[in-house]
Amino acid sequence: MHPPSWLLPTMRGYRASWARSDVLAGLATGTVVIPQAMAYATIAGLPVEVGLYTCLLPMAAYGLLGGSRALSVSTTSTIAVLVASTLATLSDRSDAELLGAAFTLTLLVGACLLLMRLARLGSIVESISPATMTGIRIGVGLTVLASQLPALLGLPTDPEGGGFFAQVADVVRHLPDLSGVTAVVGIGAVAVLFVLRRWAPAIPGPLVVVVAGIVLVAATAVEDRGLALIDPVPTGLPSLSLPVGGDVLALLPGAVAIALMSFLETVLVARTNRRRGEPVIDVDRELVATGIGALAGGLTQSLPPAGGFSQSAVNLRSGARTQLSGLVTVGLALLVALFLAPLLADLPRAILAAMVLVAVAGLLDPRDLFMYAHVDRYELGVALIVAALGLTGGMLLGVAVGVGLTLVLVIRAVNLPRVNALETTSDAVLPLLVTGNLYTGNAQATHDAALVLIMDDPTRPTVTLDVSRVTYVTVPLLDMLRTLRDDVDSEGRRLVLVGASPKILSVMRRVPWFVAAERDGFVRS
Repeated sequence: MHPPSWLLPTMRGYRASWARSDVLAGLATGTVVIPQAMAYATIAGLPVEVGLYTCLLPMAAYGLLGGSRALSVSTTSTIAVLVASTLATLSDRSDAELLGAAFTLTLLVGACLLLMRLARLGSIVESISPATMTGIRIGVGLTVLASQLPALLGLPTDPEGGGFFAQVADVVRHLPDLSGVTAVVGIGAVAVLFVLRRWAPAIPGPLVVVVAGIVLVAATAVEDRGLALIDPVPTGLPSLSLPVGGDVLALLPGAVAIALMSFLETVLVARTNRRRGEPVIDVDRELVATGIGALAGGLTQSLPPAGGFSQSAVNLRSGARTQLSGLVTVGLALLVALFLAPLLADLPRAILAAMVLVAVAGLLDPRDLFMYAHVDRYELGVALIVAALGLTGGMLLGVAVGVGLTLVLVIRAVNLPRVNALETTSDAVLPLLVTGNLYTGNAQATHDAALVLIMDDPTRPTVTLDVSRVTYVTVPLLDMLRTLRDDVDSEGRRLVLVGASPKILSVMRRVPWFVAAERDGFVRS
């Protein structure tokens, strides 16, 4: 009996020869994603076990329902920063209350993703400008960098937190209080991670530094010299976390922003990792898979899930053929939660900070900004505005403004004139081409551009307007044709409509003025 079509889609036609590659890839990815997810939990201001639990049911849900064969789903630095920004809007809450709010937020993210699927909003959300995503990545990268420096260097932190610039100022102010032992461990871990990533990518850097950090603490007394350790990780599975109804309205804006970013990151990484010949990524399926993963995570003390670049790259490089690799990673996380959690008590905080800094280093690649500077200054402005607002007003504001600016860019693009002059050798005819459909936003701009072309060429008595690329009739289109015809007539010249399909003409003939104009020779077949 075959499983239903919505279950295990990546394992249809599974070959026995793939099993070894999937198992090894799942284990290799687990050595990266599990400690990395634990580190991301600290960005959100949550206990490290929350990151570990994100590698259980949310990842399993995607493995069972998702359509990308090599995508690894846990959480990302962007999601963690947005969770932190959302929770920061809740004031006067105890740690236990903030935990309840965090898991309620994850549940709301799942609801938003599923509602996006029901409303078929996937293709619309994907229209968010790449420049917006660039600005968000820059803002997230710099925000994470500033937030992790105290843990990396052993500096005291301001209990009131603050934005990016306040955090940087706090780091500079406390540099004289730097812990030498912590700085050596943290900077050493960063160096090891970069070296392994550059020259030995097959070696799981996060696992290496985690094991080295635990061995260092177990074999020496460095914690007595100021090296801070993570809080003990409880052994066992996460308990059921029920939503806090009173927090729903306060958390909803953040949930919408996180759902947008979760979907965009997941689909982008899935498409990047798709091998030639594999099925095309179905955005509706991805919405359902991540949405159900978030619902499951909200009930089991997890962060909102999303596909991650670095962990998916490890999965792909290790030879993953299907989501069996993801289910193997879930199994490894389960073993850690049930049996290995006590060993993590000797893990230095500086090691987690080092993993986070190296993971987000790729977000600060300036090449996208250079490309925008050379290709489209408007897109460059969007990226810089989103990044600046994210750094000064928080990443939730950055995401909201980025979505708004995307709308502005879309309107700017669709409002461009849709008319060009064609090459011709005729001295009597000026041929113009309408290059697309017209609506309220671009009809007047098209009329004005066409009139400029006509006025700039006053010697040819006949102007033809080719509408062969128009696929549907709108009232603004008809208004534009009538006005342009009157303008050309007033110059003592003649406008002729050409290239209209029978379908287009049948609609236009429902308008009395067009019927009369057609009798006067306005239309040429």
